Amino acid sequence: MHRILVLDDIAQEGIDLLEAAEGIEYEVRTKLKGDELRSSLNEFDAAILRSGVTITPESLEGNTRLRALVRAGVGTDNIDKAAATRRGIVVMNTPAGNTVSTAEHTFAMLLALSRNIAAANQSLVEGRWDRKKFMGTQVAGKSLGIVGMGRIGREVASRARAFDMEVVAFDPFLTDDQAESLKVKRVETVDEMLPMIDYLTVHTPLTPETKGLIGMAQLDKVKPGLRVINVARGGIYDHDALVEGLKSGKLGGVALDVYEDEPCTDSPLFGMEGTVCTPHLGASTEEAQTQVAVEGIHLLINYLKTGEIRHSVNVASLDPKTLDELRSYLNIAHRLGLLLHQWHGGGIDHVRIMYRGAVAGKDTRVLNNAFCAGLLERVVEDANVINSEMLLRERGIELSVEHNCEQGAFTSSITVEVSGSGKTAQAGAAVLGHEMPRLILLDGYRLESYLDGRLFVFSHQDVPGIIGGVGTVFGNHGINIAQMAVGREGTSPGGNAIGVLSLDGDVSDEAMADLKSIKAITQAKVIEMPGVGDLPSWLS
Repeated sequence: MHRILVLDDIAQEGIDLLEAAEGIEYEVRTKLKGDELRSSLNEFDAAILRSGVTITPESLEGNTRLRALVRAGVGTDNIDKAAATRRGIVVMNTPAGNTVSTAEHTFAMLLALSRNIAAANQSLVEGRWDRKKFMGTQVAGKSLGIVGMGRIGREVASRARAFDMEVVAFDPFLTDDQAESLKVKRVETVDEMLPMIDYLTVHTPLTPETKGLIGMAQLDKVKPGLRVINVARGGIYDHDALVEGLKSGKLGGVALDVYEDEPCTDSPLFGMEGTVCTPHLGASTEEAQTQVAVEGIHLLINYLKTGEIRHSVNVASLDPKTLDELRSYLNIAHRLGLLLHQWHGGGIDHVRIMYRGAVAGKDTRVLNNAFCAGLLERVVEDANVINSEMLLRERGIELSVEHNCEQGAFTSSITVEVSGSGKTAQAGAAVLGHEMPRLILLDGYRLESYLDGRLFVFSHQDVPGIIGGVGTVFGNHGINIAQMAVGREGTSPGGNAIGVLSLDGDVSDEAMADLKSIKAITQAKVIEMPGVGDLPSWLS
């Protein structure tokens, strides 16, 4: 008999599934925390929760029974995934259940800003009839900027088009062909869209790249009167910048449903003219809560009865023996994804993975996922070895795989090409010695480089003095070069070449400008990779 703990109130339809399931016992225990939560979790095989309970390392301390946690919703910020992984606990979520509700709330906020709904209602509550004060603006013919074109971003775009709005979109993986099929205009950067749009909404996770996406610097770039909406994650907009934008008139309105620290009952934005704020209601519809409850209960029952893992955010569906055999290749596949995301740097519509040697004879599906996880990791929340290929294909990116069991220069190697936005980037890797990942190919140039830490990668003409010039710049800026590898075209000097340097320090904007001023350098980027021995949570 499997036991399931319900930690938050969920829709009755989910409870009905538990009642009807054979071989399942359940209990509802809400508002647990501290020792009471820790002891309760150790009495059950699985648990389902929403946002009312936080699972910390202390919550799982000493736990020897719990096997699975399901978040009835998308965000798993209230679950310490690393702690769950260490305890062998599968963490799953329900990514599709609240998509429509969140998109609808986004548009409700947009319309509320446009027609001053909240302020006009309050004026009547206070006994005033202020028709002239609340002159609004129609959305038809206006431009909506969308940052993040995943499930929710695409749903918002379809609603905007129904309201005769022009949609301008930014997503690191959006290509021109995908944009055309979605009937949106693609831009290369968020800053590029700011002077073009009347409204801005964001549908991305909170990452180092998206934190403070709209800050003080962006206020000088926006189209005057820009209205901004956030129902995704608190922290994507800088609140100080929002306040300043409203005061200066550079922003025409701010609508927020999420906050960096929740619950939030005190903010300088609350009550400011031109604001509409709600207490994290994006997924708060009866339909969404029913869907996430039903989906979450199905995930738990299927896992407990059959071992099926879907929508996992922390572990791989592999038995220990297979995982041990493929661990090194999972590591280099993941690192190749991280590398190519940064080196290509544009919209991607095709991924081609080529396995050669002994690894080509393995079941490489999980390696495909490991690469996809690295490619998506800094763009998509909770991309991992279970869900990453699905997330890749959902974005319209085609994945093809080739196997060649004939051994080449290495016992096994993985080479990947990513294409889109009119360019292709290629990288290959192998495992040397005792689990040492090495970059062996980059854009057709053969070399041997570390595949960890901070890398400076530069394409250049193979002319005298180029390496010395690069070394001099780093020396002038106090940056130590730990290792260097160069691959060149052919065997004679004078052609094209590529260099990869491992660095011990940060590269400032000034240092990068000095490097790019070297005439022989045609492309240069700093690539941030995991440290030596660092593994993603789903692999470690």
